[in-house]
Amino acid sequence: MKGGSAMATTYELSPLRALEAESVHVLREVAATFERPALLFSGGKDSVVLLHLAAKAFWPAPVPFPVLHVDTGHNFDEVLAFRDRAVARFGVRLVVAAVQDDIDAGRAVEETGPRASRNRLQSITLLRGIAENGFDAAFGGARRDEEKARAKERVFSFRDEYGQWDPRNQRPELWNLYNGAHRKGEHIRVFPLSNWTELDIWRYIAAEHIELPLLYYAHRRRVVHRDGMLLAHTRFVTLLEGDEPFEASVRFRTVGDATCTGCVESTATTAESVITEVAASRTTERGATRADDRISEAGMEDRKKEGYF
Repeated sequence: MKGGSAMATTYELSPLRALEAESVHVLREVAATFERPALLFSGGKDSVVLLHLAAKAFWPAPVPFPVLHVDTGHNFDEVLAFRDRAVARFGVRLVVAAVQDDIDAGRAVEETGPRASRNRLQSITLLRGIAENGFDAAFGGARRDEEKARAKERVFSFRDEYGQWDPRNQRPELWNLYNGAHRKGEHIRVFPLSNWTELDIWRYIAAEHIELPLLYYAHRRRVVHRDGMLLAHTRFVTLLEGDEPFEASVRFRTVGDATCTGCVESTATTAESVITEVAASRTTERGATRADDRISEAGMEDRKKEGYF
């Protein structure tokens, strides 16, 4: 101290670390106030980042809740293999809810035809998985920048006894105070990444050296033009008349059911080069590569009202 005064020191978080701190706060808040939370895990980049954040939030203790995967049966093989490696590495319990079980039991009716997809059936399976395991909170990796229905979401998204979402029946979240009150049979979907963007996700992946399925980086793959996007030619995709598969260097911006998840031409083989591509992009990853969002103008909102993620 000189002249009877001391210099004040300040500590400021970078925007990325501020987002991290916000997400960690939400994860800890749920763990402290809910009895049986679970983390929805698909093996996609957002759920991988969410699991990484959960590990940091509770370190050195293990992640105190299981991960729940809704398996359509039409997932990319690489993603399923990554999922199994990830849960083993983090030491978390994996709960799998299979769409095929609901089809076999008659609870869901599978679409037929060359454009058939099981993606919409996930809502039925997700709600069953939540109910059978008694989960009262389910973390999801949804972000507000992905799609306009998701932009309406609160961090704590209330779901009624039928698992349905009503945008008019949500709670205010002033000053980041969250209301998780619910009756038996109801539950809360929790979105710790709400305020992140796709670019934030990739910058965090680069900063934290987070491993992802290799589909997120450029690789050679047979693809086919379908509905204005490139669809991977897998065993789950039936070729239509006039379809001509070809090989290209592509990567996936989002990973979901192989029947409706497209890819983009790319040469980006590292997180840093993906960041450059994302920064220059003028379309969201779902808008550019998810056929299931093109069902109608309100396709995502309709599915959310049915219980979708």
